Amino acid sequence: MSEKQINFFDKYLKIDRNYKLIFSLTISKMSDILIRNNDTRQGRKYMFIDLHIHEKTFSLDSKISLQDIVNAAKERGLDAVCITDHDHLGIREEAHRFSKEIGYPIFVGVEYYSLDGDLVTFGVNAIPDTRIPAQEYINYVTSQGGVCYSAHPYRNNKRGLENKLATITGLVGAEVLNANTCREENNQAIEMAQKLGMQQIGASDAHFYDRVGFYATYFPQQIKSEEDLIKALKEGKCKAAYWTPNGYQILHGNL
Repeated sequence: MSEKQINFFDKYLKIDRNYKLIFSLTISKMSDILIRNNDTRQGRKYMFIDLHIHEKTFSLDSKISLQDIVNAAKERGLDAVCITDHDHLGIREEAHRFSKEIGYPIFVGVEYYSLDGDLVTFGVNAIPDTRIPAQEYINYVTSQGGVCYSAHPYRNNKRGLENKLATITGLVGAEVLNANTCREENNQAIEMAQKLGMQQIGASDAHFYDRVGFYATYFPQQIKSEEDLIKALKEGKCKAAYWTPNGYQILHGNL
């Protein structure tokens, strides 16, 4: 990483006024590709998508609407967003309607709070009414043709899978860059994902406007539907990425 890039992160890795956590980032050997915001999108094959955002209608701790989310995403240079409310799929119909109206991709999943930690999920029409073990939930999602990944696995609020990443089966990845998780805890997730050979996911976990798109996930193909999203996550070729004023950079490194 260049001196200029490190100076940028010195500026942006600051205590957040809402969560009192430091924006997380691994400094050494971070990137192997730089995508600039002014790159033409027409005809390109890849996409950057924020897979984990909370909208205020059903995630009551969120302060952002669908319009806010799209506005922020466009400012960052994101190609699409995913709404993954806490234990609720109620935004799906409105999100799909709004997406069609404005011509911007909005996909809908859910962040389910299992007995072992949070799991970001795509491809189900309903979730259990009660908390169940992570493995039982993953098996259910898989049986429906959906996918799960581990959200913020080492966050210190005990809502991550932590070392259970090594024993739970059926996940399509781990969220190694989460903008509401401190640097040390994200680094733990990176180390474990590397050790296990897991697909590495980046996402903002945004509840506020300025968080949307701070981290994202690189997809090497165009994603036009939730079915495309699920298929791509199953293929395991996605990569965690982080935003800079010059565009997104893909996380690539050893601690």
